[in-house]
Amino acid sequence: MGICLDIAYGIAGVLAAPIWVTKMITQGRYRSGWASRFGRVPRQYGLQPTIWIHGVSLGEINAAKPLVDSLRQQLPDHRIVISTSTDTGFAAAQRHFAPGLTVFRWPLDFTLAVRCALSRIQPALVVMLEGEIWPNFLAACQNRNIPTAVVNGRMSPDKGYPRYKKLRSLGPKLLFNRITQIGVQNDIYADRFVQLGTDPDRVRVTGMMKYDNTPVGEPVAGASVLRAALGVAPDAPLLVCGGTGPGEEEMLLDIYPQLKEQFPTLRLAIVPRKPERFGAVASMIEARQLPLLRRTTTQQPGFSPDDAPAGAVILGDTMGELKAFYAVASVVFVGRSLVPMGGSDMIEPAALGKPTCFGSHTFNFPQADDLASHGCRRVPDITSLHEVLCGWLSEPALAKQAGLEAQDFVLGQQGATQRNVAMLCELLHRQPAFCEGGIATDCEISNNA
Repeated sequence: MGICLDIAYGIAGVLAAPIWVTKMITQGRYRSGWASRFGRVPRQYGLQPTIWIHGVSLGEINAAKPLVDSLRQQLPDHRIVISTSTDTGFAAAQRHFAPGLTVFRWPLDFTLAVRCALSRIQPALVVMLEGEIWPNFLAACQNRNIPTAVVNGRMSPDKGYPRYKKLRSLGPKLLFNRITQIGVQNDIYADRFVQLGTDPDRVRVTGMMKYDNTPVGEPVAGASVLRAALGVAPDAPLLVCGGTGPGEEEMLLDIYPQLKEQFPTLRLAIVPRKPERFGAVASMIEARQLPLLRRTTTQQPGFSPDDAPAGAVILGDTMGELKAFYAVASVVFVGRSLVPMGGSDMIEPAALGKPTCFGSHTFNFPQADDLASHGCRRVPDITSLHEVLCGWLSEPALAKQAGLEAQDFVLGQQGATQRNVAMLCELLHRQPAFCEGGIATDCEISNNA
């Protein structure tokens, strides 16, 4: 089966090569990390057991941070390495974990590549966030008796589940039943895995770690500095549109002048999801003859907020500051949701107590349904978004109430990280510590524990 998959991957790679090359040239993507992609990952030396944690992209890497912190506390005798697949994920992994932890690109699922990667790392455990699972990799781990686990697992009703259902017995045989333990976000996902033929003993409901990623009620580092640098007065309303995608910025810029007429002191900040789109969004703003202030401009030596154009539209063209943008916002729109792109993470602004709205295209974020029932607002189109924003800006007390309701919901959902840590400790034959600051102890745990 591995040879057949290698051939299929090779054909797919040849067909996709023009797209990859085009993106390399025009967007600067996929230019680095190719040695790791073909298995030449950083070699790990010594006898210290290694836990390999993989997150596909930015969202998974951000969600991994509390998991990594907890594992380092509970298992100080283990080494942790981090892999990711995308450029944004790699940048986030370096920011969160390097240089203390080794960060590298996930190998392509060719047999020789995954064998080389496993030989160089010699992991005692491989942990995959959400759903980045590949048959050759899992087969190689199974052949070497390396336990594997999925945490924060999910099975979407409109994409993943129908596709795996078409595979019938191949899905569980090649993928799910080769995973030692699958920690899923809720009972619905657990049922879908079982319905696809996954061994029920392999599936465990541990919750969604993204709820743990943002401490509720704590100050956000850099928020006050950001507000001062942008020249946004403390009493001025600020609409932050975070994680936006193609097609949305135009719609937001269309309604902004109307909002500005009703709320003259309102400022708008747009933070695109992909860094390669920063320049295009800046051009959109300038093409509408709106004053523009790029966040990178405020970071230049000698810049003063007094130098910025009055009431300029703010472009968040830096990485790692979206949370700070949300922290200084009056109201928040979470992007990639008015267009069919699956949405961006709406837990972060909700955890900060910000009145948060998003579109109907949120298939990558199942928590959107729960949040929409607990303070957040789902809008079907730009007209509805305009109405919701006007309502919140007109009645700040109502907006505050919506934000606090969402924040309370997030607080009630926390704890998934520790449940996942307990599951991973069991796979390493350790008894997890249940007190803060504790260390997992050696203990043979039965499969039914």
